[in-house]
Amino acid sequence: MAQRYRITREFQEMDQSEQTISLEETKSYFITKPEFTYSSVFTVKGETSMTIEGEFFMWSYGDVSIPFRYFQGDIYVSGTNEAVIPKMLEVASELRADVVEG
Repeated sequence: MAQRYRITREFQEMDQSEQTISLEETKSYFITKPEFTYSSVFTVKGETSMTIEGEFFMWSYGDVSIPFRYFQGDIYVSGTNEAVIPKMLEVASELRADVVEG
């Protein structure tokens, strides 16, 4: 089973208005990162294909694209590829957020 991580401010002590990561803040952050591109859909390909609509910031790592998904004030990413761990920690640090499993 793939491990999933959540970048969140849920555990931070800050103003209620800054408690969640806004979509606007997320877009502003990722637009400054040339290794990320925005997509409103993500397609999972395998034996069957599935397309998911949402707010995806695709991280290009070599030949692989790894989705960082914004959803309801948090950013989710799969830990299937170990290379994502340091990038995820970098993103969380720069957004003044924590990383939790789930």
